[in-house]
Amino acid sequence: MLNRVMGSPLSDHNDTEHFLYDRSWGEIEDMLDRAERTMNYHHSKVLEYSAMGNRKKALAHARNYKALQGVCKTLRWVLGDMSVSHPLD
Repeated sequence: MLNRVMGSPLSDHNDTEHFLYDRSWGEIEDMLDRAERTMNYHHSKVLEYSAMGNRKKALAHARNYKALQGVCKTLRWVLGDMSVSHPLD
């Protein structure tokens, strides 16, 4: 069954017609590299804006940083990183 939220499909685990399953390990590693770089950028901005006392901008960067931590953990799990037992833990 296909659910819709704001016009975009949400797939359940049985919905294979919307998945390609053709990503290479190199593509996943490149995505992890980009995600880690962007995560580090947001972390540096959190520190910078916190030191300046700009709470609003620091929080915006902190949200992005935390989201990218989850992305990185998930990509590491996909790549078989033995230090990541499960991406949702």
